[in-house]
Parts: sequence; C-alpha cells; structure tokens
Amino acid sequence: MSQTTIHRSVRCTGIGLHSGRQVDMVLRPAAEDTGILFSLRNGSGSTFLTPAPSLVVETSLATVLGDGRETLATVEHLLAAINGMGIDNIHIEVSGKELPIMDGSAASFVYLLKQAGIRKLNKSRKVLAIKKAVEFEQDGKYIKATPYDGLRLDYTINFAHPLIGRQQMVLEITPENFAQHLAKARTFGFLKEVDYLHANGLALGGSLDNAVVLDEYNILNAEGLRFQDEFVRHKMLDFVGDMAIFGSRLQGHFEVFASGHALNNAFLRHLDENRDLYLEEKVGESAVVEESLGTERLRPVSAVA
Repeated sequence: MSQTTIHRSVRCTGIGLHSGRQVDMVLRPAAEDTGILFSLRNGSGSTFLTPAPSLVVETSLATVLGDGRETLATVEHLLAAINGMGIDNIHIEVSGKELPIMDGSAASFVYLLKQAGIRKLNKSRKVLAIKKAVEFEQDGKYIKATPYDGLRLDYTINFAHPLIGRQQMVLEITPENFAQHLAKARTFGFLKEVDYLHANGLALGGSLDNAVVLDEYNILNAEGLRFQDEFVRHKMLDFVGDMAIFGSRLQGHFEVFASGHALNNAFLRHLDENRDLYLEEKVGESAVVEESLGTERLRPVSAVA
C-alpha cells in the first residue's frame, strides 16, 4: 500500500485546554517519508518537532512533546485523527504551546482532514509489525501486544464511579471505524479535579464545551453522553494518538487495561529499546485495514458495571 498525505492545506483556530489562549493551526501536505512534522512558530522563527517516544516530556494532564527548548502540549487528539485516518505524512504549523482542544474529541480534526482530502504518494508504506508477544505492566495496569495483520485494540477501563465502572471495547482500527466509533468520544474529568486545576492555574481553557465533567454521581453536561461507553472510547482514541508518537505505523493486536498517557509512553519506550526483539519492518502493507473491510471486521464489546 502507498504512503499518503493530504491534498491541500486547511486551517483552524481554537482554544488551548491548559493555557486558555487562542491557538492557530495549519495542516499542510508533506512529501514521502516526511512522517508527522510539527513546526512551532514563535517570534524568532520556527522550531521543528518530529514525534518520538523519547521526546515525550510530560504525561500527567496530556501528552506533551519537547526538545529541551520548545514544548507542544495536548497532541494526542490530532495524532489520533492522523493515525486513525491512515495519513502517513503531514506538516502541522502551530502558533502556541499546545494544540487547540476543539470539543475535546478528535471529530473536528477528522472533519479537517476530510476537507483537506487524502491522496496516495508514489512510495510504499512501511509499518513496524509486532513479531513476538510483548507484555508491559506497571501497578496492575498493562499493555499486551501480539502479532496481527492490522491494528486491533481490546481496551478495558475500570473507574470507581457509578457512571463509568468497568467498560470494554474491541475494535479494528480502520479510517471508517475510527471516524464512526472513536473520533467523537470526548475527554473527561471529575469536578473536584477540575476545581483543583483551575485553582492552580491549570486547564484554564477547560469547560463543559470541551470535556465531559462528572461530580460524585452525575454528568454535568446538559446534553449527556454521545455514547453510553464514551469513556472507554476516548481512552482508545488517546491510545491511537499516543501510538502515533512511535514515528512508524505499528501493526498488531493490543490488549490494554487501565492505561493512560504515562503507561502508553513507557510502553513505546520499551518497544523502541527492544525493536530487534519485538518488531519487524514490512513494506507495502497497511497498519490500517482497507476501508472496505472496516465494518466487516468490527467487533465492539461494551459493558458498564
């Protein structure tokens, strides 16, 4: 299968979740083998960042990339859209220290990518396929990966909240499935945590317009949930975005329990340090299954305890 990029440039403006400031962003086409390239505009020019596990410098509130001079926060939702929609090469120009949060999901970014159009390039796609089972566990949370012809997630979360509890979903990650089943799932948080963050000058752009917020018993958003299991769907969205930071498309079956940005990155670093043991390169094969197979290979399993 050929590498891809977008047809034309598209622009958007939004609020940064943590700074509360306006962020301007432009998505531009990129040549073969460019990968994902961020250019951070500042007063003296631009700084370029290409995602890699070693460049993740913060994971407590969002995934943050940095090179020792500049940082870029909240990259996971855009990266999820890029990865989920099967785009290999793209240039992202940003003015600000983080990406816009939009509505707290990846839906706006999927819309932008569709508006830009996706085109094939004249070079075969390379993927890194899991060739040997790998298990990575920390504090009872884990990521297990096994060989698989495609990208498939079996994801479970377990929160001690009456409206979340234990939720599980299994999904083949194709452009069609990502757009239909994951892209609209919003980030979520708890009111007591939001109050603490605001009091400490954090999450200044956060609101009910860009996050699902829960108190001890209820959802505070008047419109409610977009899916009954929106919480596990958003965690899967985050995982797809965090996996894009590896720099090459990953192919395999991933069984995930209670992971977040920190464990996702720790897993990627472990995989990166042991490439020869766990990974093999394949050329001309897709880590994202063709669109026509999307719904046929879908097996969602969801439950709320």
